[in-house]
Amino acid sequence: MKSIITLALLHIINISLYAEPMINNVINRNTTSLNGKWNIIIDPYDNGYYDYRMQENPWGFFRNQKPTDKSDRVEYDFDCSETLNVPGDWNSQKAELLFYEGSIWYKRSFDYTLNNGKRLLLWFGAVNYRADVYLNGKKLGSHEGGFTPFYFDITSLIQDKNNFLIVRVNNQRHPDGVPTINTDWWNYGGITRDVLLIEEDSIFILNYHLYLNNQNPNLLQGWIQLNDKIANEKIQIDIPELKLSIQGKTDENGIFVFESNVKHLVRWEPLKPKLYSVFLRHRQNVLKDNIGFRTITTAGNQLLINEKPVFLKGICIHEEMPMRKARANGYDDAKVLLGWALELGCNFVRLAHYPHNEYMVRMADSMGLLVWSEIPVYWTIQFGNRQTYQLAEQMLTENIRRDQNRACIIIWSIGNETPVHQERIEFMKNLALKARQLDPTRLISAAMEVHVNPSDPFTYHVDDPLGEYLDVIACNEYVGWYDGLPAKTEKIKWQTKYNKPFVFSELGAGALFGYHGDSLTRWTEEYQEYFFTEQIKMLQQIPFLTGLSPWVLADFRSPRRQLPGIQDFWNRKGLISDQGQRKKAFYVLQKWYQTIK
Repeated sequence: MKSIITLALLHIINISLYAEPMINNVINRNTTSLNGKWNIIIDPYDNGYYDYRMQENPWGFFRNQKPTDKSDRVEYDFDCSETLNVPGDWNSQKAELLFYEGSIWYKRSFDYTLNNGKRLLLWFGAVNYRADVYLNGKKLGSHEGGFTPFYFDITSLIQDKNNFLIVRVNNQRHPDGVPTINTDWWNYGGITRDVLLIEEDSIFILNYHLYLNNQNPNLLQGWIQLNDKIANEKIQIDIPELKLSIQGKTDENGIFVFESNVKHLVRWEPLKPKLYSVFLRHRQNVLKDNIGFRTITTAGNQLLINEKPVFLKGICIHEEMPMRKARANGYDDAKVLLGWALELGCNFVRLAHYPHNEYMVRMADSMGLLVWSEIPVYWTIQFGNRQTYQLAEQMLTENIRRDQNRACIIIWSIGNETPVHQERIEFMKNLALKARQLDPTRLISAAMEVHVNPSDPFTYHVDDPLGEYLDVIACNEYVGWYDGLPAKTEKIKWQTKYNKPFVFSELGAGALFGYHGDSLTRWTEEYQEYFFTEQIKMLQQIPFLTGLSPWVLADFRSPRRQLPGIQDFWNRKGLISDQGQRKKAFYVLQKWYQTIK
């Protein structure tokens, strides 16, 4: 059936089903991919979403379209329209969409025969920024947030033949959004991650969390949750390598909570990862995952992994493949980006400034790289707006529930460079409390700014009141780039009132690969090299320093960065160029990291 005809059905029924964000380990479930080429209609005026009176009326311009109508007045036809690859951003796929912010409608047809007694879920890895999802003429619901997964139960709507899935994707920035209007990265629009159909039994394991008790590393704890509140359902956990089998039954909420002593467990460690095959059994079904077990605690300014102090030798990473000039996705991209971090000498990566795709986190798990995972509470969002807070909390929840079984993640970050005032403190405090409620096993942090008293301009204070609610104190500093010349670092003294692990979450300077001059000529590789040389001297004089994640691994696109001939819409602070070439500063940091044990 022509899509111009089936689209006419969209205005007939508008079923708003709740988009559940809580399923995890989708990669290892029974899935069918809907990735590939999707037909698209570019809709800059949102004519497909609003009628001419600006009333919400999805695809209202098909109101008079009947199955027998062959009028030449039809102005939209998916089947005759161009295509985009899914997963993928539209900016990198078509030159005319490089700066596009607005709506694009995606359409994919498919057949699917659902087995009797089974349940079918439609799952999106991420859509940036708002998704309105329709299946066979019925609205499933909407999701806001460009970096976390969501799904719908489509069991009652699926057909053996001629299913048509339509998604309105809109990446316009909004003052009350998360992030807000102003950012320093490219606003890649589109269905940027996988789209999958998940077939499950009517009752199935929805989510779970397995972890070691941080105070007793011989105690394995956790919970397993079914998709419905059904009591007395038998659950079994098997870890064959440990000869461990745990059995129990769900409570009235459909949750099985357990703890068990473990012997001879090899713990996951930085750069020495150990992952166990874990099998979760419910009725006749088995869900497999590869999980590492480790403890993470703090003692004063020390950060302890498995009771051993660790210095975080890190780097910040954006979810972008510079050579392809596109959003990163998949194991191949993760292997390249995290491989560069390993080459640099890192044991730690900050995935800025939003949750990266699941392949990145799973690859870090298998490589033994520690991870800081962040939500895009960035700069000056509307801290006094309750709806904005609820959106940020939703993103935090979706992020944690997706990745809570990845040993590599040690820090949930609740934001970056947010200004100090009471509304912001309450906003961020509540996020910190929510993160602890969702996952009490990990540390909480945020990238803060520093305070300098004009009467003492060379003493830099990290005393943000938000620090009271964090486990790791982190701040961004650019002494030598935005703040004087690199030699200024010789005069700087750092102070913090918090006796907690202290990390520089950002520091860096810009350089165009291949542009050379003396060490005081900005944008040259020599300036960036000098910057890092002087920074390292300063860092070595901070006795309470626990680690750092310089900004940034590789050059990345940013509309803020326009300097012709130098930036050309690229942030040039990368230690690696947009073509994958190592700048001189890369080797300065690498050499230092090699000396730190």
